Amino acid sequence: MRFWKTRIFKASLAVMIAVLAVGYLIPERAIIPVQGASTRDWNSQSFWYEPWGQSGVHKGIDIFAPDGRPVVAPVSGIVLFRGDMGIGGRAIIILGPRWHFHYFAHLSQWHVSPLSFVSRGQRVGDVGTSGNAAGKPPHLHYAITSLLPRPWRISSATQGWKRMFFLDPNGVVGGT
Repeated sequence: MRFWKTRIFKASLAVMIAVLAVGYLIPERAIIPVQGASTRDWNSQSFWYEPWGQSGVHKGIDIFAPDGRPVVAPVSGIVLFRGDMGIGGRAIIILGPRWHFHYFAHLSQWHVSPLSFVSRGQRVGDVGTSGNAAGKPPHLHYAITSLLPRPWRISSATQGWKRMFFLDPNGVVGGT
């Protein structure tokens, strides 16, 4: 009996490693997640900016656009979450290639359902002012986190240990 448990464990471990490897090897090729936006629509210095309200550190970028402007999936992936997230307001989380979670906050509307597959460039929501963006110019808060930590990114900055999970969208997204 012990032999089968060991064999099943080894087979399961091999499958998990293979799934992780395949997911990590899929190219990302992310696009800017606000239709018609360019790098001029956000401050490239805003990632990991502090001090930043309740969260202490700004762990993403804010892409400014008119209220209702389409928010599109920067990559193909699976919608893991669609709901209200307190200070983030209406939010969506998409699991994309390389085991990256793409987080969209302050939306005015959603156009996807949880566990649905979305294609790169597909409309997933609309720019808005929900959550703690109420009373501020409409924008999309966009953050990217990694399931696999990158310990070499840890720094002595405020919440610096969390940097191993967050990616700077400035270096990930490209043109449309």
